Amino acid sequence: MTNAGLMDMARDLAARGVPYALVTVVRAIAPTSAYLGAQAIVLADGTLHGWIGGGCARGVVIGAAQDAIAAGEPRLVRISNDRIQSDEDIEQHAMACASNGTIELFIQPCTDRSALCVLGDTPAADEARFLAQRLNIGLADAPDQAPIVLVATQGQGDEEALERALRSSATHVLMIASRRKAERLREAMRMRGIDESRLARLTAPAGPDAGARTPGEIALVSLVGVLAFLRGRSLTRADVQPPAAKSAATAGDRFVNPVCGVAVSTASPKHVETYEDVAYYFCCDGCWTTFRQDPAKYAAIHHAAIAKSST
Repeated sequence: MTNAGLMDMARDLAARGVPYALVTVVRAIAPTSAYLGAQAIVLADGTLHGWIGGGCARGVVIGAAQDAIAAGEPRLVRISNDRIQSDEDIEQHAMACASNGTIELFIQPCTDRSALCVLGDTPAADEARFLAQRLNIGLADAPDQAPIVLVATQGQGDEEALERALRSSATHVLMIASRRKAERLREAMRMRGIDESRLARLTAPAGPDAGARTPGEIALVSLVGVLAFLRGRSLTRADVQPPAAKSAATAGDRFVNPVCGVAVSTASPKHVETYEDVAYYFCCDGCWTTFRQDPAKYAAIHHAAIAKSST
């Protein structure tokens, strides 16, 4: 299909309200069958029309395009075994072909799907909706209609709203709540039959510890959390932990991840999770998620290791 044919398809899909992503090759370094300016359309079900390179790139492109459609956010993707440069705003993937080569693509989602659902009838919820509109973040009426849900009930039906969000298809659930309150609510959700895989979607507090007090300030901080997920970032980095949290780091700036035993730099961890006022540092998404499923278990492993090393 020619690029002109793809543009005709794009107009037809937009007219019918069908979500899709337009993928454009913005850089191609031989050996690769992709070429500069090559384009494709990817539908939400993974169907690809057009040409952006051979089978080595196809799976990566389809997956990245589906993620972009779900989040409603554009992204830059690099498929290469050579790190040309380290760019935070470029999503890196390995090139599966033995011939190597490098492809960089711009993925532009085209969808009317909303990105955020705010639950709650509180001043902070109203402020969050206002700020989301100012930031051009599409709002949905129900959790199943958006990939991110912000629970801003603040004591008005907390458990019911949180359960509704966690049982939805949303990939991220953020809640305006203190860490202590969030732990109580996690236990309440377990009592209501919410499994650990769904609980792992929950982030609370919803944003960084900035000392927010007014509804507007609380909403602003919470929208930082929303934006972090929309941009594929994590808020559980060391720079957003509360000052009162004690570091569980070992000697120097290294901390032994209690899940896999790998020493992690406390200056640049993948994730940081605070449990019982102690900061734990993780090297990957998997270890962080595993820790959050049973923090008491891995906290005990960590403290046992510290006690053993001090004897």
